[in-house]
This record gives sequence, structure tokens and C-alpha cells, in this order.
Amino acid sequence: MSETAWHFDVSPPDAHNLQLIDNVHPREWTSPEPEPLYNLVVIGGGTAGLISAIGCAALGGKVALVERQLMGGDCLNVGCVPSKCLIRSARAAADAGDAGRFGLTPHPASSSDFPAVMERLRLLRAGISRNDSAQRYDEMGVHVFFGEASFTDRHTVTVGNTVLRFRKAVIAAGARAVRPDIPGLAEAGFLTNETVFNLTELPSRLAVIGGGPIGCELAQAFRRLGSEVSIIQSSRFLPREDPEASALLAKIFAREGIRVLLDARPTRVGEAATGKQLTVKTATGEEMIEADEILVGAGRQPNVDGLNLETAGVVYDSRRGVQVNDFLRTTNPDVFAAGDICMDWKFTHAADAAARIAVQNALFLGRKRLSALTMPWCTYTAPEIAHVGLYESDAQARGIATDTYQVDLDDVDRAITDGETEGFVKILVKKGTDRIVGATIVAAHAGDLISEISVAMAGKIGLKTIAGVIHPYPTQADAIRRVAAAYNRTRLTPRVAALLKWWLKWQRRN
Repeated sequence: MSETAWHFDVSPPDAHNLQLIDNVHPREWTSPEPEPLYNLVVIGGGTAGLISAIGCAALGGKVALVERQLMGGDCLNVGCVPSKCLIRSARAAADAGDAGRFGLTPHPASSSDFPAVMERLRLLRAGISRNDSAQRYDEMGVHVFFGEASFTDRHTVTVGNTVLRFRKAVIAAGARAVRPDIPGLAEAGFLTNETVFNLTELPSRLAVIGGGPIGCELAQAFRRLGSEVSIIQSSRFLPREDPEASALLAKIFAREGIRVLLDARPTRVGEAATGKQLTVKTATGEEMIEADEILVGAGRQPNVDGLNLETAGVVYDSRRGVQVNDFLRTTNPDVFAAGDICMDWKFTHAADAAARIAVQNALFLGRKRLSALTMPWCTYTAPEIAHVGLYESDAQARGIATDTYQVDLDDVDRAITDGETEGFVKILVKKGTDRIVGATIVAAHAGDLISEISVAMAGKIGLKTIAGVIHPYPTQADAIRRVAAAYNRTRLTPRVAALLKWWLKWQRRN
């Protein structure tokens, strides 16, 4: 194994991680001879970059893809894939520990299980990595170059000594975890989503800075696997989500034994013989939290450094990323951007959809708009919290009057039999109509359920139509039909009810 193979923070160097590296940044990779001119040069081999590159290559275009670290980006290596592996193991542990509710013998999680949990994660990640491998993309006609990309003019990128000239380019360099400027944090050491999946031993005590999606998902997973967990959050949980959903999650976290400090912020970190010590400022004064590991989940920042964007005439901001218009075009009309480096929607599926827009607009004079997308998302806690469209506060801010229809899961038969009654389906419609403008679902599989609403919104299908669609019984998706049925009942106005009553009475007489 060469020394350069492990300049990425991927450990331990077992067979699974060796397979991962051989797929997504091969230890022995020969760069292709560059074309004199590429139809498209793509910077970044995460979701947005991979979709952009293959979209061009599939149509016969000449395309070069530049990746400085691991193909597959955050999603494969340090995001969606490993986190969902960990969450699935944590869910199994929670089910085993809570088996008494279902008439079975409980089996609490043990810290001795953690190495096997993490080995499973590495095994599955390595297997999935074949889909994003350099070899696979090379075979599909994409020229793959590993190294640091830098613009040298408005139509040229260099990677080391290699010069790549292009007609169009897509910047898809992604984002990274924010490192908060807390005195003593760097010296004490901390984890982010980029390093937490390297653990092989369960931390007895875990302090999580940040109560957003990443912080909440991993806090609950580690608690269910046996860690003592504290969350430090400057506001409420999941501040961008529906307040009712956030409040329900806070209640569940408290019941599961996660210590929660809201409206709090760490002011310094120190080290002691008993572990790392966080001083936290709260509304009632200062508190001291001791931990074996600190996990920072305090947001993302775009990877704009080192690209020499000024030379390409691309305007950017170090906090918000590359500036694009609704067509994903930058201030250089021949350079586009997609994914976390330029978008507020920092989701894999959003990067995928945006890359398709960028390629169409860049190569085929397309006029696809990012704002036309119907974008759902999900936080994979237990229960999951999924959303699409507007929140009630958004609608109010835009001057859109709405009606809200909601069904709680404790009134849904399948949720009762599953023991998953904490949650709800809430759908917003434009006032006086059945047109859906937004929805929030809190349920065990909310991420799957939200797609029915997304399809309805994209297809301009209202609650009236959904009410007439047969849903299998018993399923938790029946909650969506019941929300639609609640809307239908509002159409039975007193006048209509009186007419129907008269009609039935007339039938009896005649």
C-alpha cells in the first residue's frame, strides 16, 4: 500500500476500506491523455459531479471529471450511506431493547457490539462504492483525473501539470463540515461527519454540538447503541422544520435519555483526566459537560477555496458558495454549478436533480429552472421527519392564506399495531381549494410516505383526487388518504347537506 493511498481520513485500513479506496481513489491510477478540448469539464466527483459527467458522456460528449479526494463525495463516504448503516443498526438495537412492548424478551445494546456494527458499515459502504468507482466511469467514457483543480482562465482548468480546456464547465466541489471557533476545541480534538464513521470503539460519553439533521440523527443513533449523549443547540431542535415536529422529537429524545440543552452554546473546551470538558452557556448560567468524544454537527460550508474562481470570472461567497442564477449559470456564462457548493438544498437528491438541469442548460441551450423543482427532504431520526413545499410560516410570509388538515398516527390502525403512534401527517392547501402547497410527515418511514405528496404537487393533483385513490389497508400511508378525506368533508356545506337531506326524503316519498 502506497503512502499516498491513506492521505484521506479513512480508517481503519482493513479489507473493506482498502476496497473502498481502490474503487473511489485507486492507489494506482493512470490519468488519461487529455483531449485538446472537452465539451464539459466537471470539478468534483460527488453526486452532482458524477451525474453531470455521465450525462454528457452518455450522449457522446467529451467530458473530464476532476476529484481531489474520494469519488462518491460526502454521500457515499461520510454522509448518507454510512449514516444510514449506523442508524439501521441503532434501530435494531432499540427494537431489541424495547422488545417487551411486543411480548418478547428485551435484549439491551452492549458496547461490545459496536466494532461489529462499524465493520458492517464499512462492508456495505465498500460494496456500494462500485457504483461510483473510477473504473466504472472510465468505462463509460469519462476521463477521470485525481488532484486539485484550479482555473487558469475562463476556459481552462489545471490539475497538477495537466491542462484541461473546455467549452463548458460544471463546478460541483461540494461542501464540508463547519469547524466552529470554540477556544480549546481543536486542541482537545473533535469529530465531524467526516471522521465519526472511522470509530471502532463506542464512546461512553458523547457531546454533540448542533441540533440540526446531522446532530440529531447521530445523537439518537449513538444513544441507542449505548452512549450517554448530550446535545448542545443554540435554538430549538431542527429549527428549519415544523415546530410541532421539532417539539415531538425533543420529547422522544428526552424519553430515550438524551440530555438536551437548548438555547445554549459552548464557550470553551478543556481536557482533564476524566475526559474532555465543555463549558456551556445556558439561559440559567454555565454548565460543565464531560465527554469522551465531541461531535460537531454545526452546519456546512462550501468548498470554494483553491479553485481560483476569480480567474474564471466566477463570483462566490465563502459562506454561501458560488453565485448562480435560476438556470445554475455562474457569472461566467460558460461555467455552471450544482450541488452543495451553490445551493441551500444540501441533499443528495437535490444535487442529482440540479446536475441534470446544469447539463441540459450548459450543453443544449436549455432553460430549465432550479425554482421549478418540487423538493422533498427527510431527517432520519426515529420517527423520521419529512417535508415538501411550504411551511405555515412560509405561506404567511408570502401572503398565501392556507387551510391545514392533519391526522395523528395514534388514530391510524397500522401505526397502532406497529407500536409507532408518535407522529402525524399534516398537509397545507391554498385556502378554499384542494391545491397542496406543503406537507410535513412525522412517522417511522416518513421519507417513503412523503413521495406521494411530492408526486401530487408536481402533477398538480389535489386532495380531492387523493381522497378517491384506494390505499391498501392496513398501512400507515392510509393517514394520507384520511387527511384528504378530511378535506372532502369540508365540501359538505350546510346548504349542500340540506339539499341532500331533502333529496333522500323525496326518494322515500316517491
